[in-house]
Amino acid sequence: MLFSPGWRAPVRRDAVLAVFTLGLLLGGTLSALVLWLLSGLAAPLPPSARTLAILLAAAAGAARDLGALPLPLPQNARQIPQEVLRTRLWCGTLQFGFELGTGVRTYVPSSAPYVLALALLLAHGPLAVFLLTGAAFGAGRALSAALTLLARDPHRDAAVAARIPHIQSTTALATLAALTLLLL
Repeated sequence: MLFSPGWRAPVRRDAVLAVFTLGLLLGGTLSALVLWLLSGLAAPLPPSARTLAILLAAAAGAARDLGALPLPLPQNARQIPQEVLRTRLWCGTLQFGFELGTGVRTYVPSSAPYVLALALLLAHGPLAVFLLTGAAFGAGRALSAALTLLARDPHRDAAVAARIPHIQSTTALATLAALTLLLL
């Protein structure tokens, strides 16, 4: 992980977190820009078809996260090699953050980011909405690293891992409810 318990680097952890966060924000924003460019392909579809597709995707995501639908997520579940951080701390940290921020190089256990990406793609909204969403995705991932750094608790990972299934289920249902309310 970014902040291992045996941290002995000659730099401050908060500086590493800042570079990591910058990478996350850049990666999330780039992914959002790509989604915005691709969203033009959905423009010819009638709004009712796009709305139905978004709601079906949200329902499928909720069913998947609740364990009712065995649906694999389109992701690359490989870890970013540790050499990225060991050999070039600043560039490696920025690269690590960027790759996590894009959401395409790493493991994302919840369906919610995929549902949101598909909703943005099909909604074909303004560029600002896409960019803010991408930055929020990066900031959300940065929040996890910041809380890990601030907690300095060796048992935090186990506590978070125990809560992940509940968080996934709640997020999936909240995403489905929010999109249903927004689109109907």
